[in-house]
Amino acid sequence: MLRKMIQPVIWNFLSTIYRYLLNRYLSVYYVFVQRRYKKIVLQVQKKEKIKVAFFLIHEAVWKYEGLYRLLEKDNRFDPLVIVCPYMVFTEENMLREMDQAYDGFLEKDYQVIRTYNKATNKWLDVKHQIKPDIIFYCVPHNITKAAYSIKYFLNTLSCYVPYTFQTTFHYQQNYNAFFHNVLWRAYYPSIIHYNMAVQYGLNKGRNSVLSGYPVIDRFLKFNSSGKKINKIIVNNNSKRAKKNIIWAPHHTIEGNGYGYDLHFSNFIRYHNFMKEIAIKFQEKVFITFKPHPALRPKLSDSNIWGVEKTEKYYSFWQENDFCALNQGNYLGLFEDSDAMIHDCDSFMGEYLSLNKPVLYTRRDDTVEERMNEFGRSALKMHYQARSEEEILKFIDEVVIPGVDPMKSNRTKFIGNFILPPNHMEASMNIFMDLKKSLDIN
Repeated sequence: MLRKMIQPVIWNFLSTIYRYLLNRYLSVYYVFVQRRYKKIVLQVQKKEKIKVAFFLIHEAVWKYEGLYRLLEKDNRFDPLVIVCPYMVFTEENMLREMDQAYDGFLEKDYQVIRTYNKATNKWLDVKHQIKPDIIFYCVPHNITKAAYSIKYFLNTLSCYVPYTFQTTFHYQQNYNAFFHNVLWRAYYPSIIHYNMAVQYGLNKGRNSVLSGYPVIDRFLKFNSSGKKINKIIVNNNSKRAKKNIIWAPHHTIEGNGYGYDLHFSNFIRYHNFMKEIAIKFQEKVFITFKPHPALRPKLSDSNIWGVEKTEKYYSFWQENDFCALNQGNYLGLFEDSDAMIHDCDSFMGEYLSLNKPVLYTRRDDTVEERMNEFGRSALKMHYQARSEEEILKFIDEVVIPGVDPMKSNRTKFIGNFILPPNHMEASMNIFMDLKKSLDIN
């Protein structure tokens, strides 16, 4: 009995000592990494052309449009988008994601290449064939091949803009992973996020910069212009003005896969109801289904829905002319919309920047406990629903008549937490920081 009581005490003591020593070692290592970057900067700034690679996994998480175009116009930089594989689910899903991203970026006149060659079944050796000087990562997670991870490019200037506004309570995962601590530059969207990087990062945020969120640069322009878009939907060769609603469900269904501790998604509960709404209100609203990229492969798991049921559901939104499916770039979709219904943490800050009505479907009464300070503040700027009836009420009383009593509160929130610093767009803040850090004109 005594032995059983002592063993956990000894184990906890040894674990505490191990964590202490590991943190001490990592703290020293992270300082060393930042010092090494100073030497790399001296090498890079001497180059006539500085190669900037953007490692893209999902088209939907692209946040660098404005920055890419600024780099493209500057004769010192040579930007390139490199499409990397999403390795979490099936090969079929990986190839679909890569093809979608490559085709979409090629169509928009980006300089873009794939890392995988189907004809030869070979992967691109970015480190030795492309030799980038600066890499901007789109996601921090280990969801791609090791050859495209930050651990393989520790001698390259690495940068990152979070792919979401980061509303969850994953403080260690979002600010204190190896990835965040070894970055050369980490650009954060708000003062709240910057402070969390300083508080939770083992490197105390020494590589952190408050820049604003580049993906919403065009949203803020759109918002400040006062322009109101009422999209005309063409059905059966007749034009009818409708309210455009985005439905954006999260992927955290029933604790399946990554994000198991979030439990934000209400997709399973509302998937049939939203179809019914699309049909019932088709004369008044046009609903676009904008799922999280990870939702489809999770649903396709035989333990959830399976492939057949998933494809049938997605086909409903894609094939009917009174609704739509969007799985790629959503910037135009956001601008053309009149409102959003969602439970997706990624969109809590982004959509608010447009200052349009937005409804959050609550999975339970404790969602705030799974959010950080920014998430809790952003949630207060949302209309909220706990039932089908409250979703209908939002559509009937807010969206269709255009009555929006929360608009003034959102306006204040945007001014306090969303507008980028320095009276400049976030993309310009990042661009100017790059040039200043490299000491180039």
